[in-house]
Amino acid sequence: MTTLTFPRLRELILEAAGDDESIIFDESRLDATFESMGYDSLAFMETVSRIERTYGVDLPEEDVMAQKTPRALLDFVNDRIATTE
Repeated sequence: MTTLTFPRLRELILEAAGDDESIIFDESRLDATFESMGYDSLAFMETVSRIERTYGVDLPEEDVMAQKTPRALLDFVNDRIATTE
């Protein structure tokens, strides 16, 4: 089973943000909100789009927007991946 790992999520987030150095994203921030990290909704949706393409999973916008922290997003994506395999 393929899962989205924290290092891969971090990579996708930083790519979508254009390697914005103002975004501090390490494992200590797993429970911080994307908003508090300065991560805007456009970059968030770009990250989601990349996850969908990479992992072949459908992530409904309404459901994915409810994921406010990296940990919540990881759990949500990995649950979706598990149900599509």
